[in-house]
Amino acid sequence: MTQIRSHAIPVTAFVVVTLIIIWSGLDPVFPDVWLAEIIPVVLIFAPLLITYRFFQFSNTAYILIAIWMALHTIGAHYTFANVPFDWFNDLIGSQRNNFDRVAHFSIGLYAFPIAEFMVRKGHCKPLVATIFALATIMAIAAGYEIIEWWYAALAGGNAGTEFLGSQGDIWDAQKDMMMDTLGAISSLILFHIIKPYHTDSLQSK
Repeated sequence: MTQIRSHAIPVTAFVVVTLIIIWSGLDPVFPDVWLAEIIPVVLIFAPLLITYRFFQFSNTAYILIAIWMALHTIGAHYTFANVPFDWFNDLIGSQRNNFDRVAHFSIGLYAFPIAEFMVRKGHCKPLVATIFALATIMAIAAGYEIIEWWYAALAGGNAGTEFLGSQGDIWDAQKDMMMDTLGAISSLILFHIIKPYHTDSLQSK
């Protein structure tokens, strides 16, 4: 029973994310945008499956990883500016669709598994891992904004506009990077509260 429980959360996360990916690929609003958006999900999802036998993250890390995958895949289906998210926009009194801001915050959650991996592999101490994970997320955030600009410039038209998802905000890239960073800081605070390198050490076996 212990072995079954130890795999329950990652297996559940795998099934949920797989189903969302399948749904997302069924008649997406912009197929070209969906393909471009789904690539980063696959690039993370596939290695996690391949390496699961050799290294298991903590349950908390898998939950955080699945949150971003789910949100990003939903955004890929509708395009981020058109996800049905009125209830949240109304809640904060915004006319802008803020689903992309929430999704960017969830990218920052990956700082948790990055820091966990660094510590549990013995590459560095928790404090150094925290700084490294935060810097990594900030670098990825900046890099992704450049990729968005590059794709929008190449694709042009509606597909390019929808992939960029700025919704007319000239500071969209900077705000997205801020949300990535806030998500990273939040997840790293959680990292130091939970200390997965102590409490979930069984996950690496």
